[in-house]
Amino acid sequence: MRPILMKGHERPLTFLKYNRDGDLLFSCAKDHTPTVWFVDNGERIGTYRGHNGAVWSCDVSRDSMRLITGSADQTVKLWNVQTGAQLCTFNFGSPARSVDFSVGDKLAVIVRYGFILCKTGKLLREADKESGHKKTITSLTKSADCSHFLTGSLDKSAKLWDTKTLTLIKTYVTERPVNAVAMSPLLDHVSKNKYEQHNLYAIPFAPNCIFP
Repeated sequence: MRPILMKGHERPLTFLKYNRDGDLLFSCAKDHTPTVWFVDNGERIGTYRGHNGAVWSCDVSRDSMRLITGSADQTVKLWNVQTGAQLCTFNFGSPARSVDFSVGDKLAVIVRYGFILCKTGKLLREADKESGHKKTITSLTKSADCSHFLTGSLDKSAKLWDTKTLTLIKTYVTERPVNAVAMSPLLDHVSKNKYEQHNLYAIPFAPNCIFP
């Protein structure tokens, strides 16, 4: 295996994401500018300019046409991967720490304050706060079929949720804060990396929408 040095970001990296085909790599950093690279040679293809704070997370659609990013500037942005154009901007009252597409790319789960389901920028319903995390959510991952997702938190727990209803299915309690979580695609278990209060947003959106 030959290592490739990719130069482009001016501040520390925060997140990396491969597309489904494995030929593109998306990187997020504290320099406000998500970047896309060719995996084969490390060439920088382009950047996505528009955030005014550190970009904490990103996800790319299954067809590699759309990119979603979450930032410390309290916004989540949807981008055209090929042109770099902004398609949608979702404004929140606190930083968006994690973003993830569902199967079909019509729904995005976003880690922020509280548990709220939004549709095209409008509030649909607020999930049960009593079952939510009590401290910062540090990570989020979804199951292979995207029917469930798992969150880890500094409140020393990981929680398994139903993607469609935001219903809490199970809570895993640990002795230390959870920094990262992972779901096995083969076995019935999860992995936890132990180590302001955040929320989860589920947001369906149209491909050409702008929310000021």
